[in-house]
Amino acid sequence: MLYIARVLIMALIPGLAFASDTPDNVIDLTNHTAGFLAIAAFVIAYALVMAEEAIHLPKSKPVLIAAGLIWLIIAISYQGTGYEHLAEEAVRHNLLEFAELMLFLLVAMTYINAMEERRLFEWLREKLIASGLGLRSLFWLTGILAFFISPIADNLTTALLMCAVVMAVGGNNSRFIGPSCINIVVAANAGGAFSPFGDITTLMVWQKGVLGFSEFFTLFVPAAVNFLVPAAIMSVVLPKEKPEATGQSVELKRGTWRIVWLFLATIATAVSFHNFLHLPPVIGMMLGLGYLNMFGYYLVKTLPKSLDRKRKIYEQRGDVEAIQRLGEVVPFNVFSKVARAEWDTLLFFYGVVLCVGGLGFMGYLSHASELLYGDFGPTIANVTVGILSAIVDNIPVMFAVLSMMPDMSHGQWLLVTLTAGVGGSLLSIGSAAGVALMGQAKGKYTFFGHLKWSWAVALGYIASIIAHMWINADLFHVTVETARVTTGH
Repeated sequence: MLYIARVLIMALIPGLAFASDTPDNVIDLTNHTAGFLAIAAFVIAYALVMAEEAIHLPKSKPVLIAAGLIWLIIAISYQGTGYEHLAEEAVRHNLLEFAELMLFLLVAMTYINAMEERRLFEWLREKLIASGLGLRSLFWLTGILAFFISPIADNLTTALLMCAVVMAVGGNNSRFIGPSCINIVVAANAGGAFSPFGDITTLMVWQKGVLGFSEFFTLFVPAAVNFLVPAAIMSVVLPKEKPEATGQSVELKRGTWRIVWLFLATIATAVSFHNFLHLPPVIGMMLGLGYLNMFGYYLVKTLPKSLDRKRKIYEQRGDVEAIQRLGEVVPFNVFSKVARAEWDTLLFFYGVVLCVGGLGFMGYLSHASELLYGDFGPTIANVTVGILSAIVDNIPVMFAVLSMMPDMSHGQWLLVTLTAGVGGSLLSIGSAAGVALMGQAKGKYTFFGHLKWSWAVALGYIASIIAHMWINADLFHVTVETARVTTGH
């Protein structure tokens, strides 16, 4: 079967074996039918990804198929050339990159799910709802919290949490909910841009070794500008109302704050492994997963004593409902938190890495790099990357840039990190946070509702770029190699 497929492709691609080789003997397939077929597979897959909300097809499915087809085309094209091992080495390299990022994200998602199961986010939501603040104050508070929580938690979880608050206090007030959701999306994406943990794209840049951990924080002011400019504009139109405070309260489950501290310890471990021991950060994250596993074992073993102690307290109070709730307590199970990870996102990321890696191996990324960074220059190219991330997901865009590895100054690498992170806020479909909030606030936060304020978001986007180029002007004359030597990376 493989032989027949190879014969068919060789018939479609005359002179394939004689295509011009690079010094590494990698065949340039960009002008051959093999390359065109790979591009077609990727475009079709990504069209289905962009139509996810309309057709309800999980985004991982089409890119998984596209990834397999692209590498099938590459493998068949290399048969009989004597360079079959190059394709194998390339795909193994891509798999290693994916494995490091996937395991890192898996640990982070597990901790977030554990904190959610312990009711931390529900508790925070109820605290905000019960605060008795006015709508304008809540608009600013949810935005500020989204900006500062997303660097630690992922921007998607942060956006969903803040949206739940907005929906609870806003009711049917679309004049409040619409702008507030836009504000949350912008704030969460901006907050994720100045932290290695805030977004998958920043994590990719950090794990690649292009920027050190502390260097991301030089983007704090530009990211804050990106959030504050549209927030200040939209806040003017908000109604001056004050929702009624609720008397509801949420009781945190045992061990909640200790899990938060373990998560912070896990982050510190990952950073230390990378900065001081020069090991991949994922090794530190997996050690941190061990922290959670051992603490989960402690929670299970001490659960009977804890329940007995609480039962005696509730019996003294005569709280029958609380006693009944104790019978519904489920022991903490860390593996259930792993199972609840966003597997669609992780598998989508696998497909993206393999697709973009395959297209890069064919030669398309080198051509794109010459066009963007050679003809247009790094500044225009990096600004364009941000605009593209509003249309195409920022993960493949950033992975493509990292695969190209253009020769840029340190300031330019920070610029593309910023634009790829905040550019998705220009449209509601430009980021996972925006797409998720459209589903959560159906009818109140829509694509066209966001588009109405895209001009304000664009002003913030431009202002953040100007702020970065002004504040970090000296970094535009520093090469990545020099920065690594200076910071010890």
